[in-house]
Amino acid sequence: MRIGGYKRIIALLVMMVPGFSNAASVAAVALAALPSTASPAAAAAAAVPETFSNPVLEKRARHLQRQLRCLICQGESIDESASSFAVDVRRLVREQVAEGKSDKQIEDFFVARYGDAILMKPPLEADTWLLWLAPFGVLAIAGGVAWVTVKKAAKAAV
Repeated sequence: MRIGGYKRIIALLVMMVPGFSNAASVAAVALAALPSTASPAAAAAAAVPETFSNPVLEKRARHLQRQLRCLICQGESIDESASSFAVDVRRLVREQVAEGKSDKQIEDFFVARYGDAILMKPPLEADTWLLWLAPFGVLAIAGGVAWVTVKKAAKAAV
């Protein structure tokens, strides 16, 4: 389920807007895409420790968890978030680390499933350049508005 083109940009921009949250629909989409662990057999098969006893694996898992965004909390990594989505994604990360998959394979798995919106630092691509340049555009517009306001105030004072 990869979001393509401008839909991806819009999804990423919406996630950046403070106060704008349609958490219920994001949660429904995100949780529907996760594998179900409703049965006890599936839960037992998916039993992965909260922490690895091997410090190298633990460090690697924590690093990966900091690179992935919680789609519910939007501004937090899955390492920081307490949402059920983050718990499930942390479990998936730890499962894949335990299976011996590389960081790139794990990241690619989540990008294929959720799009670049899952990454804390989405790549600069042709269809995400607006996402990267939008903050500079907003800053330029705000500077222009401030400049015009100061000029009008100075002209009115004369």
